[in-house]
Amino acid sequence: MATAMIILMVTLLVLGFPMMIPLFGAAILAFVVFNPMLTPTIMVQQMVSGISPTSLIAVPMFIFAADIVTKGQVVQRLLDMVMSFVGHVRGGLAITSAVTCTLFGAVSGSTQAAVVAVGGPLRPRMLRAGYKDDFVMALTINASDIAMLIPPSIAMIVFGVVSGASIGEMFIAGLGPGILILLLFAGYCYIKAKRDGIPVEAASSWRERLTSMRKALLPLGFPAIIVGGIYGGIFTPTEAAAVCVVYALILEVGIFRSVKLSEIPSLALSTGMITAVVFILVAAGAAFSWAISFEQIPQQLLSGIGLTEAGRYEILFAIAIAFFIGCMFVDPIVVILVLTPIFAPITQAAGIDPVLVGIIVTLQVAIGSATPPFGCDIFTAIAVFRRPYFDVIRGTPPFILMLLAVAVLLIFVPEIALGLRDLAFR
Repeated sequence: MATAMIILMVTLLVLGFPMMIPLFGAAILAFVVFNPMLTPTIMVQQMVSGISPTSLIAVPMFIFAADIVTKGQVVQRLLDMVMSFVGHVRGGLAITSAVTCTLFGAVSGSTQAAVVAVGGPLRPRMLRAGYKDDFVMALTINASDIAMLIPPSIAMIVFGVVSGASIGEMFIAGLGPGILILLLFAGYCYIKAKRDGIPVEAASSWRERLTSMRKALLPLGFPAIIVGGIYGGIFTPTEAAAVCVVYALILEVGIFRSVKLSEIPSLALSTGMITAVVFILVAAGAAFSWAISFEQIPQQLLSGIGLTEAGRYEILFAIAIAFFIGCMFVDPIVVILVLTPIFAPITQAAGIDPVLVGIIVTLQVAIGSATPPFGCDIFTAIAVFRRPYFDVIRGTPPFILMLLAVAVLLIFVPEIALGLRDLAFR
C-alpha cells in the first residue's frame, strides 16, 4: 500500500496538482481501496480533528499581524534603529539586513514575509553601497530563515499540533539557534564586506541613535509580548497571537496612522485566503497521517532502513536529512504534515525530547526552504526582486553551509536550544 500511495502522490505532483490533492488522493486510496471497511465518515472525522486544536487559531492571528505591520511603518522603524547602531561597522548594511530579519521574525513567524518586508527596502540601498546582487539576494533569503526560529513560528505551531510537543517551549527554545545563526551571518557579512572593499558608512550620533530607538520602542513591543508573555506565564501562544493583532492595529492604525481602517478588510481577506490554504493542508495531512498510522507504514519504513535499532544521533541525523531534502522540493507545512507522523514513533521510543526534535525540524525546513532546486523562498525572491532563478541562488552556498553547521551542532549540543527552555519552564 505504501508503494501505491507514493506512486499516486508523485504522479499527481508531476501532473501539476497542488499539494493538497496528492495528500487527499493518498488518503482516499488508503481508505477506499485498501481498507473498504473504513467508511468515508472516518476520513472526514480525521480531517476535522486535524484542524480542531485551539493552538491553530494562532496561525491566522500571526499572519494577520504580519500583514498589518508589513503594510505600515514597523519594518522601516526597525531598519532605522539597527542601521543607526551597526551601519558604521564594516558590512553594516548587510548585518542590518540579518538583524532586521531576526526582529521581524518576532512579528511574522514566516520566512517568505521576511523576504518581502526586509529585502524590498534594503536591496536597492545595498546595491548602491557596492554589494554584489547575488550576495544581497542570498543574504535576504537565508537571513529570513532566522524568522522561522524566532517566536512566533508558524512551522513550530504546525509541528506542535501534529506531534503534541509544547508550542510555548519550542518558541523559547528557538531563540538560542536563531541568535547563533545571526552571529554567524554577521561575522560572514563583516568578512565579505572587508574582502570586497565595501566602504564604511558614517557613524550615527548618539542623538540619532536615541531618536531611532525611541521610534522603534513600540515596534519592539512585539517580541516583548510574545517572549515575555509566554515566559512570564501571562499568555499562551494562542493568546499572545491575539494580543499581537490588537497591538498591530493600535500601532499602525491608531498611533502611526500608516494603515487606514478602510484597508483592514482587504488585509483580513488576504489573511483569510492564506489561512484557508494552510488549514486545508492541515486537514489533508491529518487524514493522510491517520491512514499511514493505521496501516503501520511508519514502522515498516523505519524498520526497512534500520532506524528502529538506531541510536539517538542516527535518528536525529535521519530526521534532519529527511526534512531538509523534503523542503528542497515541497512546501514546509506539507513536509511537516507528511514526515512528522513517520518519525514520531521512533523518537518517542528513543526518549528524545520532542522540543529538540521540533527545533531541528524547524531549522531544517527553514534551510530547505532557501535551498535549490525548489525552495519556496527562492521563488518568493524571484517575484520580489524580479531576477532570474540562477542569479538568485548563485550566492546561497556559504549561507547554507553555515545553517547546516548549526544543525549539526544542535544535534551534538542540544543545550543550545534546550538551555533557555529549561531555564524558562523547568
